[in-house]
This record gives sequence, C-alpha cells and structure tokens, in this order.
Amino acid sequence: MVVVRTLLIVGALLLVAAVLGLLDHSATAIWILITGLCSVIFYNTVYVARLHHWAGLPRNRELPLGIGVWGQTLDRISRFMRQDAIERSETAAELERLHAAVDLLPDGLVVLDRFDHVQWSNRAAQRIHGIFGTRRPIDHFVRQPEFLDYLRANDFSEAVALSLPGQPGRVFAMKIEPTVDAFRLLITRDITEANLLEQVRRDFVANVSHEIRTPLTVVSGFVETLMEIEMPPQEQMRCLELIKRQTVTMERLVEDLLTLSSLESANLQAEATDVAIGPMLQTLAADSRVFSAGRHKIDVTVDAAESVRGVSNELDSAIRNLLTNAVRYTPEGGSITASWRVVDGEGVLAVTDTGIGIAAEHLPRLTERFYRVDRGRSREMGGTGLGLAIVKHVAQRHQARLEIDSRVGAGSTFRLHFPRSLVVMPTRSKPPVIIADAHADADAGAGDGADRTRSVLPST
Repeated sequence: MVVVRTLLIVGALLLVAAVLGLLDHSATAIWILITGLCSVIFYNTVYVARLHHWAGLPRNRELPLGIGVWGQTLDRISRFMRQDAIERSETAAELERLHAAVDLLPDGLVVLDRFDHVQWSNRAAQRIHGIFGTRRPIDHFVRQPEFLDYLRANDFSEAVALSLPGQPGRVFAMKIEPTVDAFRLLITRDITEANLLEQVRRDFVANVSHEIRTPLTVVSGFVETLMEIEMPPQEQMRCLELIKRQTVTMERLVEDLLTLSSLESANLQAEATDVAIGPMLQTLAADSRVFSAGRHKIDVTVDAAESVRGVSNELDSAIRNLLTNAVRYTPEGGSITASWRVVDGEGVLAVTDTGIGIAAEHLPRLTERFYRVDRGRSREMGGTGLGLAIVKHVAQRHQARLEIDSRVGAGSTFRLHFPRSLVVMPTRSKPPVIIADAHADADAGAGDGADRTRSVLPST
C-alpha cells in the first residue's frame, strides 16, 4: 500500500511537470518535479529510519507515530503488537498455571536435553535430588552407580529402583521417558510405601503357607501311617486325635483370616448398636473357664452400666481373643481378671493376667499378623498368631486405643480405651455391679506397674 501510494504521488508530480512543459514552463516544471521527489524521498526516509531505530529494540522502544500512508502502516503494526502481547500474556499465564500444578505433584520431573543437561525441574525434583539452576549435567545431582549405568545403557523400558543419600529410608523408582524431540523427561517416584505393602503381602502369603503347611504335614504323615501300617486300636485313636487337633488348628486359622478380612471391609456405621459390655464379659469369662478346665482363676469385675456403640460380634471377638491369650500364656494356678469401667467418660475394658509377660522389644510388633514372641511356645499353645491383629483392627474400627502393660515373669494387662463419643449411658440408671466367680479377687496379678513395660497402640 505504501509503495502504491508513493508511486501515485510520483506519477502525479510527473503529470504536473509534463503539463507545465507543454505550456512552455519548463523551469517551473523541473523545480516542482525535483521538490516533489525530494519531499517524497525525505518523508519515506524519515519513517524508514524511525522504523529501523524502533526495530532495533522493539520491546523497549515505543512504536513511532506516523501520518499519511505511514500512519496507516504503523497503526497496523501497532494492532499486531497489541494482539501479540495479549497472546503472549495468556500463554505466560497458562504456563505459570501449568508450572504451579506440576510443582504440586509428588513425583519429581526433570527435563533433560540430548546431552543430559537439566533444562527444567519441578519442586519435588529439586527437593529429592537437590537440583538448582539449569544447564548442569544430571549426574552432578544423581550420582548413584545404578542410575549412571541406567543412563548410559540407553534402555529406558524399565525403571531403576534405588535409595538416595538425601532421603534416608526411602526408595525411589527413576524412569526416563523419551519425547518426540531431542529432550527427555526423568520421572522420580517414591515407592517406599508400595515396597512395604508388597513386602507385607509376601510375608503374609509366606506366613499363611507356613502356618497351614505345618498341620498339613502332620495330618498327611499320620494318614499315611494309618493307611500303610497296622497298629493297635489305641494307637489308631491317638493318631486320629492328633489329626483332629491339627484340623482344628487349620479351621481356627481360616476363621481368623476370614474375621480379619471382614473387619477390613465391613462398614461399622451400618452395623453399630449399643453393646452391653458387662454381660458380654460374664459370658466370655464363662467360656474361658471351660477352655481353662480349672487350671486358672478367672474373675470379672464390672464397675459401670454403660454400653459401647459398636458391632457386637467384633467386640465379642476382640475380648474372646484377649481372654484366650491370657489363658494360653498364664501358667497353671495363675489368675486372670477381666474388667469394665468408665473413667472421665472414657470406657476402659481390661484383661489382666499373671502369665509369662512380654519383653519390651516385642511390644511394638505384637499386633502384627503372625508375629510371635516365641514361635515354638505359640504353636504348643495352639495360637494362630492372628488374635492380637484382630484386636487391633476391632480397636481401630471403634476408634479405641489399645494399651499393653507388661513385665516379663509378672504378667500383662491389655486395655481398650473407648472414646466418650461411643460410650452410651443406660436408659435407666443402675448402680455399679460387681460380677465375679467364687474365687473373686479383682486385679489379681496386676502388680504396682512401677517397672512394667507399657505400649500404647494408636487407634488409626
């Protein structure tokens, strides 16, 4: 447009000069032509110079104003620049939001060029690897031999798992993802919890296999013996009794596993009712006396009429396991006391025995599945190794706190502390009731607790 208009002006000047020449005004025509051409050249030269000056630093200098044909041209450039500035601003804001979102990711992200130099990293990568700045080789920050071998092998189909010096006790999976251009994306993910869960799964499968294999081996051996060897009826009966005992062990193991599974999947709120702990303790104590066969003195003390909001069969299972363990690990002639009371609005259910006790180093792991202080003694007593794990899960589902107070050779006390929100007052006020057997001797074997070892397991 500028060229067309300039040509039109020059053409007009030539036309005027030609007309004046025909009218015998040659000198005037030449001066008009020269002056007009010089004006056009000067006008365009000035704006070309201004435009050239502005183009040297377009972001720091104002676009010059123009008149005539240059005014329209510069207006177009100005509109284009305004539109470009808006688009750049929107793009920058979008990138800022994207970077902010990526910085919130727990995984570390690092962009590498073809020379494995850091081009960009998010906040997680900076925290995990200590990355700062850009244009530095990644091996300045990650120097583990396993990662360097992975980087040089140029085979990124699998991730490499390793520990990092700046993150003690954690395990990270590092994987490089190639992109369509020369850049590559390094992803660092914390897999510590996943590894622990996988280890728990492997240990669980191994423990279940071991616990089942032991009685199966006994059953299989005796069955083969009965099939291949003729023996007196008394010997046959002894073998059958041993087979029955081992099948009962396997049945108990399966039942405990099913109980644990139901505790982990059931909905407490949908099944909760008001459970009277006092009568439940009395019933379970009677069952424990049968299990003890007169070898122990088992007392029950109920100092509160309040109930607990919860699932009856789960609370029954927890208390039954505590009483059964107390019977198993208390020598003949020892005493066991189960009690229920309310202290400052909190329900406290306790089972105390005068048994063999538990060393302090075992208390933190006591509620793990299949954890045994003494494997040989536990099998001899007939335990499955899941009783306290069931108690822990019941406590968690009822927002209760499990507290273990024990001393080797002096017995143990297991307490379940139920929160105020789950303790329910009776519909009719009743005086405190004390329920005990003929040998009632509350708190027998509890000791003064001064040198006892205590463990408190949280409710979550």
